Amino acid sequence: MASGHLRHAGRPASEQRRVFLDIVQADPVVRAALDAARAVALPDWLIVSGVLYNAVWNALTGRPPGHGTKDVDLFYFDGADLSYEAEDAVIRRAAPAFAGLPLPVEIRNQARVHLWYPQKFGRACPRYRDSAHSLSYFASTTHAVGLRLEPDGTPALFAPFGLDAIFAFRVVPNHSLDNEATHAEKGERAMRMWPEVSVEPWRGFPS
Repeated sequence: MASGHLRHAGRPASEQRRVFLDIVQADPVVRAALDAARAVALPDWLIVSGVLYNAVWNALTGRPPGHGTKDVDLFYFDGADLSYEAEDAVIRRAAPAFAGLPLPVEIRNQARVHLWYPQKFGRACPRYRDSAHSLSYFASTTHAVGLRLEPDGTPALFAPFGLDAIFAFRVVPNHSLDNEATHAEKGERAMRMWPEVSVEPWRGFPS
């Protein structure tokens, strides 16, 4: 049985899910973000990626909450209005709810990502079906995790590639899109913040 920071790697998925939820919901930044997002009640919202897996890595290595975390990513999905103006109005409306957080909150409507993604990254991306669908196209499978609180407070966790890479402190490439540069950049930063992390090489984009 592994000890130390890798003690949950390779465990059954149900156990990893329980440990993951226990850790992230005990993290004060994550908890505050979840509570604020629940109060704002955007459609199909999810707190995603770094603020979640960073909380796990910090807890398992004895680092303080918030170490290495730049911001909180909040996704929502509203296909009724794909305009920039509608998204901007949501961002401004939600801002007061997150004013007390120690990190900036980045709010993005996943229904309109396909409209601006090609201009920003020089390649197309799928038109997402919902917020959880977008997780499947993150540059690294390790980062593909999202969490929200249902109206009754029950946590709803989405992890299309599972949680083992997080508990193994391993950044694994996702070849769903040609995101080699993003995978490398995020992997290098992770190793600086958490020397326990290893990064799997990209090894080419499938044709």
